[in-house]
Amino acid sequence: MEDLSQKFNRLYKVISMGSFLSKESLGGEIPFFISPYDAEQELGVRDGIKMLKNKLSTAGISVLEVNLYDTVSEILEEKGGMERMFRVEKARGKEKFLKALQSTLNIHEVLMPRIAGKIEESDAQVYFLTGVGLVFPFIRSHNVLNNLQSIAKEAPTVCFFPGKYDGISLNLFGKLKDDNYYRAFNIEKIQPK
Repeated sequence: MEDLSQKFNRLYKVISMGSFLSKESLGGEIPFFISPYDAEQELGVRDGIKMLKNKLSTAGISVLEVNLYDTVSEILEEKGGMERMFRVEKARGKEKFLKALQSTLNIHEVLMPRIAGKIEESDAQVYFLTGVGLVFPFIRSHNVLNNLQSIAKEAPTVCFFPGKYDGISLNLFGKLKDDNYYRAFNIEKIQPK
């Protein structure tokens, strides 16, 4: 298991660097970073993210956290509530439930515009994407990540990913390999200055 206090101290050093915040040395690439972690450490990572946000805020660095689970919950509540979705599942079965959920949360027409709105309302210097594992399987991380790269360009984005990232593909929970290529940097490979 990874030492989370070391991980988050290191993340603070990297994220608080002026060169990181100003998106220098990216060679024209999108300022998108993956911070992989062992899914078994989910609760510790959540606490670490809260502490990291507080520490960055104290240093004068504003962070916008987009928690996918919270965002999805907001949308579902606005569209009739969670109870309505549970009734669909009970009446029509799991497959119909999954289709209804994915339709309600349409990535292009609902979810990404919601996230874009949060980004537009924010003056954050860095964006955190969290809750990736909590919305699986009805929201697939590769769909969010691919679409997010086109709307989150103003500031660096750090995606906290429960699994592995080898610099090319993601492996959710260390078990579900994704064959998509991501134009993202593994933030764990950046040396703090």
